[in-house]
Amino acid sequence: MKKILSVEHVSKIFGEDKVLSDISFVGEEGEIIGFVGHNGSGKTVLLKCICGLLQASEGKIEINGKKVGIGKNMPHNIGLLIEEPAFLNDYSGYKNLDFLYRMRNKKNPDLLKAVMTIVGLDWKSRKKVKKYSLGMRQRLAIAQVIMEEPEILILDEPMNGLDKNGIKEMRELFLEKKRQNKLLLLASHSREDIEYLCDRVYELENGIMRERDCVET
Repeated sequence: MKKILSVEHVSKIFGEDKVLSDISFVGEEGEIIGFVGHNGSGKTVLLKCICGLLQASEGKIEINGKKVGIGKNMPHNIGLLIEEPAFLNDYSGYKNLDFLYRMRNKKNPDLLKAVMTIVGLDWKSRKKVKKYSLGMRQRLAIAQVIMEEPEILILDEPMNGLDKNGIKEMRELFLEKKRQNKLLLLASHSREDIEYLCDRVYELENGIMRERDCVET
């Protein structure tokens, strides 16, 4: 399997607080890696360092052999869902995706229609995003993550707001992305999601990470 991601001895310090301590792991294509831990354990900080939203205080992160950092060194082959996504609330879901897509100097209406259909949204709907339910907003956020076929998908609590059927659909979507040789990094409080989806699981506590069994109680 091709190694895509390398995290080597990464620590993150805010003031006097060491939020991450000596984190190391690798991620390969066709793999789903899970991250679990209580709120404040460092999961989201780690994911932000991997995608270049935060700079690691110590250690290094590489994607396909290229060092990740803030600014010009931010990776461009990542689809990202961290915290609540920002949308243009007075526009439809399709218009939101189209606007973001055009920002990358791209235009492919058929692709955006297909992506919305994949996540269970009606691309023809003129409903403004501000009238979306929490579950619909989450589906739109996942559409945004996958629409450019990124090599790495970073998903922080991607099932938030989804009903039972929505969770089932997104699980199958993520497994399909795995079959397409994508690398998925999944942070979740749901034991069921972790057990169903993940090939490897890491637990963070007070910034320290250890590998654990996927079905560990």
